[in-house]
Amino acid sequence: MPLYEHVFISRQDLSNTQAEGLIEHFGTILADNDGTLVESEYWGVKTMAYKINKNRKGHYAYLRTNAPATAVQEMERLMRLHDDVMRVMTIKVDSHEEGPSIQMQKRDEREERRARR
Repeated sequence: MPLYEHVFISRQDLSNTQAEGLIEHFGTILADNDGTLVESEYWGVKTMAYKINKNRKGHYAYLRTNAPATAVQEMERLMRLHDDVMRVMTIKVDSHEEGPSIQMQKRDEREERRARR
């Protein structure tokens, strides 16, 4: 089955448990459609570059999935209809990277940046 990575932003006035509950909810939708949620990360509340639906901040969540295209389409459709979800982005990948995403790594663990001139 194809591998996907999803990032979605939910409204800022949700509690942390409600935002993490959305991850579980969309994971069950995938499971109902013969897909699997490989890994999920809750990135927390972050400030956005511009306002979306009068919100300056949002709860960010990241999902790694292994699912057929029909399951991903159904999950995206339900995400777009859900009142608490503001934005969704899905990317098809060749393989999932091991370990935490770049957002969850400490700054010390990241690769050194190029020296500035």
